Amino acid sequence: MATDLPSTMTAMGYDNLGGPDVFRPEELAMPEPGEGQVLIEVSHAGVNRPDVIQRRGFYPPPPGASPIPGLEVSGKIVAIGQGVTPEMLNRRVCALVSGGGYAEYCLAHAAHCLSVPRHMDMASAAAIPETLFTVWHNVFERGWAREGETLLVHGGTSGIGTMAIQLAKAFDLKVVTTAGSDEKCNAARELGADLAINYKSEDFVEKVNAFTDNKGADVILDMVSGDYVQRNLDCLAVDGRHVTIAVLGGLKAEINMAKLMSKRQTLTGSTLRPRSDEFKALLADEIHTHAWPLFEDRTIAPIMDEIFPLAEVAAAHTRMESGDHIGKIVLEVRAKE
Repeated sequence: MATDLPSTMTAMGYDNLGGPDVFRPEELAMPEPGEGQVLIEVSHAGVNRPDVIQRRGFYPPPPGASPIPGLEVSGKIVAIGQGVTPEMLNRRVCALVSGGGYAEYCLAHAAHCLSVPRHMDMASAAAIPETLFTVWHNVFERGWAREGETLLVHGGTSGIGTMAIQLAKAFDLKVVTTAGSDEKCNAARELGADLAINYKSEDFVEKVNAFTDNKGADVILDMVSGDYVQRNLDCLAVDGRHVTIAVLGGLKAEINMAKLMSKRQTLTGSTLRPRSDEFKALLADEIHTHAWPLFEDRTIAPIMDEIFPLAEVAAAHTRMESGDHIGKIVLEVRAKE
């Protein structure tokens, strides 16, 4: 542990579950990196839907994770644990973490870090890991998306949606997305979506089937669940893959199994946060090889919505819950470099 670091740090936590106003600053002991870990002096932290769900009490941190919210950070590595190469000290990185991002310092596994390209600002870097890891695993690993196929992604202007559109187009997929307003549909099209459907005024099942000449989408990335599942299956192709990553529309779904069997559809899903450190390290390695070069050469960049100071985390969560954002919401933990 570096000797020039303070013994305490400020983090944004809460005593009681509830709305955004439960957040308050607290002073915590400086975390010390264990084997394979690094300590990041946090520049920025991404705000994600799981943070909101945790604050409400429905997504507790996994065993051993920090109770402080925050699943992705950017910053400088200021201390390293055993087994970490000394060359990582002072490196600018962004990292996927299992918690603790809403703080001045945060622990991360060295193998879950990605070096930030020189051209990229740290706010943008903090907006990448959670969505990139999630989309890569669920669209390309679990969903087996391939060149020339059609991807349907719901919530096209969310952090996940904007990442999914860009990644899919970079790998030559056709992309159909849904959004809740004409403004958001326009934003999705500007990102590269081949078709953007206003789900409040149009039937996405009809639109997807018409767009694909009744073949259906090959892969569906679903964040809604509930009664969306059967509707998704109704516009999912033969041998199509339906991947659920959130249940914003309900925990349970009623589906027609005869239809699923006749079209040989695959229904799967995942959550990233409780997966093992080893799994995340393997995922980070694959991302570093196949996806990270797209950020390094500026083919892909995170879509930024709004940046809030750490002390205004309640306002950031309020914006997230309003559903008005397009792209990522980020917290600025310390002044810009």
